[in-house]
Amino acid sequence: MSRRSSGRGRRTKDTLAPLPKGGLRVVPLGGLGEIGRNMTVFEHEGRLMIVDCGVLFPEEHQPGVDVILPDFTWIRDRLDKIDAIVLTHGHEDHIGGVPYLLRERADIPVVGSRLTLAFLEAKLKEHRITPKTVEVKEGDRRTLGAFDCEFIAVNHSIPDGLAVAIRTEAGLVLHTGDFKMDQFPLDGRVTDLRAFARLGEEGVDLFLSDSTNAEVPGFTISEGELSPAIDTVFRTTKGRVIVSSFASHVHRIQQVLDTAHEHGRKVAFVGRSMVRNMGIASELGYLNIPQGLVVDLRKLENLPADKIALICTGSQGEPLAALSRMANRDHPIEVTEGDTVLLASSLIPGNENAIYRVINELTRWGANVVHKGNAKVHVSGHASAGELSYCYNIIKPRNVLPVHGEWRHLRANADIAIRTGVDPRNALIAEDGSVIDLVRGKVSITGKVSAGMVYVDGGRVGGATEETLHIRRTLAEEGVLTIVCIVDPDSGKLTEDPDYMVHGLATDTIDFTDATSAIQQALFKASKDGVDDLDQIEELVRKATSTWVHRKHRRSPLIIPVIVDA
Repeated sequence: MSRRSSGRGRRTKDTLAPLPKGGLRVVPLGGLGEIGRNMTVFEHEGRLMIVDCGVLFPEEHQPGVDVILPDFTWIRDRLDKIDAIVLTHGHEDHIGGVPYLLRERADIPVVGSRLTLAFLEAKLKEHRITPKTVEVKEGDRRTLGAFDCEFIAVNHSIPDGLAVAIRTEAGLVLHTGDFKMDQFPLDGRVTDLRAFARLGEEGVDLFLSDSTNAEVPGFTISEGELSPAIDTVFRTTKGRVIVSSFASHVHRIQQVLDTAHEHGRKVAFVGRSMVRNMGIASELGYLNIPQGLVVDLRKLENLPADKIALICTGSQGEPLAALSRMANRDHPIEVTEGDTVLLASSLIPGNENAIYRVINELTRWGANVVHKGNAKVHVSGHASAGELSYCYNIIKPRNVLPVHGEWRHLRANADIAIRTGVDPRNALIAEDGSVIDLVRGKVSITGKVSAGMVYVDGGRVGGATEETLHIRRTLAEEGVLTIVCIVDPDSGKLTEDPDYMVHGLATDTIDFTDATSAIQQALFKASKDGVDDLDQIEELVRKATSTWVHRKHRRSPLIIPVIVDA
């Protein structure tokens, strides 16, 4: 997964060439070269429109980070020019960044489907933001400032997904959002290929297409094909069934509820986001819960194990989610022999180690763990190569910009477009921050803006940097060595041996005698060279000690020198 610099970035907008009159500028600020953080900015006639604003979840090498945001630097001084934020669907990697953008301008209209806006509004309550929302549905056409937008139904792993067709003087752009072409969806809402074909007849000048499954041949199987595997779990398990899924995966949870009801098990939702989202989905009619099926967790205590099913969060091994806490014996629910844990989700790239760690711990406590690797318990929400080629053939776009995927996914998507007849020169492989201009039917990359990682750390936006994370990794992997040196300010010499305070190193194997000599030499050199700045002296001591520790013990701890005048 691509990783770029963190923080708020430097200003690069002023270096861009002016957008030609009547042109459309497209700037992806996230979602290219990575799975998550999806955000694309469209500019026309001096006005801006944003499609999606999501988050990326941290990997193990980013300790202490809560989520990762797109970099808003390029639009920060033009927030008043934003006509709307259009949301394609309600997954975190598409809506999770909206609260942080609305902190900077709270009255930006947010446009989306009913369920998407409901999930967002619940999230915004936690941020104490009341949004200005515009609800749309498939078939609607709205003018959003300088942009004429038409909304098209697409099928995904969450209900109410929408593609958006954007019309401007520069031409017609079609952005799919995340989609697949399930011909037998549980809610009967298929991807509207007739609308795609109609737009193709009109002439699609730029096609932004989901790339996540572009390397997978054929067609993504239907959600309904999971039913036999889910039924087998409920039918054969003698103890409790514990299902872990994304808190927004309404279709998958509907299947679990139906199967639990069929086998006479009561169900409880576990995890704050799961309880919240399923409550919303039920209230709006997207989730059908049989009367009396779902009960409070405490009411399950008096039921036999074979009458209990739990649906919880934590399918990606998130350390604070319910399933991870169960695995670590840090949750009121204790997994025991006879229980079956069903991981009804995909493995997001970068989460594999955390997920397998949870699987191993659950197995240790006696559970039978059923997951994508040993049973058909997950189908993707993204179009595979066959579906993408089908779309290219009916739309016949003039230009293509693959989005939503790692580099290999973007390349595979572009290759499919070329095989269906798109001119190779018109199939762009871009990266976050690339500036793509559509002018008179032609697209070209004309520049680049800041699009680094912005870390949210304990509620602080942009507080953590790559340097901060490097220090955290060093502390975790190498330990820390603090050195207190009492120095004669006149001679620059140590008045006594330094105090060495070590954490995370095996101190019984370290003799610091030679380190003291190295420090004394560094202080002597500083005195000889006339260096009297305390920061410079401490840096010399740090380097001398670092070199000594690495040569003698092959370790690279974080070294903190403290110089005190005698």
